[in-house]
Amino acid sequence: MDAEAIKRSLERSGLRCTPQRYGVMGFLMEHTGHPTAAEVFEAVNRLDPRSSRATTYNNLRDFVQAGLVREVAVEGRAARFDAKGVRHHHFICDHCGNVEDMEWYDMPRPASGSLGKRILRECELIVRGLCAKCAPRHASRRKISPQQGGAGPR
Repeated sequence: MDAEAIKRSLERSGLRCTPQRYGVMGFLMEHTGHPTAAEVFEAVNRLDPRSSRATTYNNLRDFVQAGLVREVAVEGRAARFDAKGVRHHHFICDHCGNVEDMEWYDMPRPASGSLGKRILRECELIVRGLCAKCAPRHASRRKISPQQGGAGPR
């Protein structure tokens, strides 16, 4: 983690570089596993017990608004956070909720007429389904042998 890079990115976004902001941004840059706000708070608080839960959550909100961090919404689960860095899309597993990075590719932007008076900031693709760990388990549950009472092919 480059301390000067964190400081510059905060300042370019109009955010002061407080110890708490530095801690949150540093954690997000080091951990690419898309942590929840609670996970960020716990990790940062272990290093600096002066960081409150509210400060951590407010810093995450400020980072999202400044475009430094992306909030990845996972239906029915806590949102996850991702330090932007390289552009990429996300795959979210329906079963375990795991969020994985996917290679970026350009998507067609909506036609300007379809947006009405809206102003488009960015387009992001979120793909949902079963991850590589959950897919085989799900597929094996769907196969029921004739001995288990399934009709099976005849």
